[in-house]
Amino acid sequence: MAAAGGDHHWSSRFAFLMASVGFAVGLGNIWRFPYVTGENGGAAFVLVYLACAFFIGVPILMAELMIGRRGDAAPPIAMERVARESERSLHWRLVGGMGLLAAFTIEIVYSVVVGWVLWYLYKAISTGFADMDPTLAEAQFGAVLGDNTGMLLWTLAGLAITGYIIYAGVQNGIERAVTIMMPLMFILLLVLAGYNYFAGGFDEAIAWLFTPDFSKVTFATVLAAIGQAFFSIGVAMGGMMTYGSYLPREISISQSVLIIVIADTGVALLAGLVIFPAVFNYGLDPAAGAGLIFQTLPVAFAQMPGGYLFAVLFFLMLSVAGITSMVGLVECVNAWIEERYNISRHRSATIVIGSVAVLSILSILSYNVMDGLRLGDRNFNDVMDYFSNQILLPLGGLLIAIFAGWFMSREASRDEFTTLTEKTYALWRFLIRYVVPPALAVIFIMGIAE
Repeated sequence: MAAAGGDHHWSSRFAFLMASVGFAVGLGNIWRFPYVTGENGGAAFVLVYLACAFFIGVPILMAELMIGRRGDAAPPIAMERVARESERSLHWRLVGGMGLLAAFTIEIVYSVVVGWVLWYLYKAISTGFADMDPTLAEAQFGAVLGDNTGMLLWTLAGLAITGYIIYAGVQNGIERAVTIMMPLMFILLLVLAGYNYFAGGFDEAIAWLFTPDFSKVTFATVLAAIGQAFFSIGVAMGGMMTYGSYLPREISISQSVLIIVIADTGVALLAGLVIFPAVFNYGLDPAAGAGLIFQTLPVAFAQMPGGYLFAVLFFLMLSVAGITSMVGLVECVNAWIEERYNISRHRSATIVIGSVAVLSILSILSYNVMDGLRLGDRNFNDVMDYFSNQILLPLGGLLIAIFAGWFMSREASRDEFTTLTEKTYALWRFLIRYVVPPALAVIFIMGIAE
């Protein structure tokens, strides 16, 4: 089988793990997971989440990486090759196409948010949010959302960094970037959490995140945990299947997946110890959502001792999380265009980054002048978010699970999981057939119903 372009394999398991964790850990993961945890019973939710992550997240991530490696190509081509090998309909390639469409849709909106983070990194370096109060913080974020030129420039800056990494190739670009950026992000998280230990609010954050309150565990909690486990590890977006296609045979998929899920969860919880001590110490709102990053925390940075350095390091850490996620989203589309049309990586990268840049203008304008243009009660960004997160991702994940469990030949999947014992393989096969599809069907149906 032809492989996916150029220096097309990871040189080490470490590089693959850093790329995969970087793709999985995104901006939403960093602020949303700690908040959802606190709202749903703290440590009790973490236990439910871990159960969902290991019984739903792990099996489907294993399936996606397995299909990518087996097909040795971008998602649609990989799905088609594996389907052909198992003597199944070649229309399964459409499921791979759904992953690319989801990634591309997410990129358009996400690139603008990454632009905000880079802009706030610049603000942190230039002002440190000195004398910031809630009114000023709200006005500042409102000014950002009203400045189309500024948003476009910073969106293009984020896309330029992403494009440069993609342009350079798998080993020379993605590997080099993630093996520097991800350890840097881990170090920054540890330094910031350590700072908070002495700065105040740390005990309240520990209580919020790790005190079990089983009275808060309801069916809604379980649904939240299933959704978080599925969305936070980045499956059905094409990125993991593409990264799987670069995975050498000697690297164990199952062991790697366990590390990815544990690291993803660890980063999210550690982020909670970075964000929430400041929230509690300064009497801020932990439920502020995305506004927590851009409106709530700058007020805390202005008040805390050493707030200038904390602000710079925090937005540097967020910038790394945003860029590494963008790299995975762009790379899967880039790899497909490169293979499908038999063009150079440089040309395909230019096409993908250029098209995202052009379409991101619609996302930018939807924060102000185009906000009134609505489909039902949703503007352009809301429609993109709904289409990707409520339809493409859960439906794509559901179909990947069904394909891996029911349509891909047992011999082919067993051949990819050579390190698993027969009992462990049987457990994976049971989960991917009977547990994962119903869980993802529930996410899909609930998303549509909402």
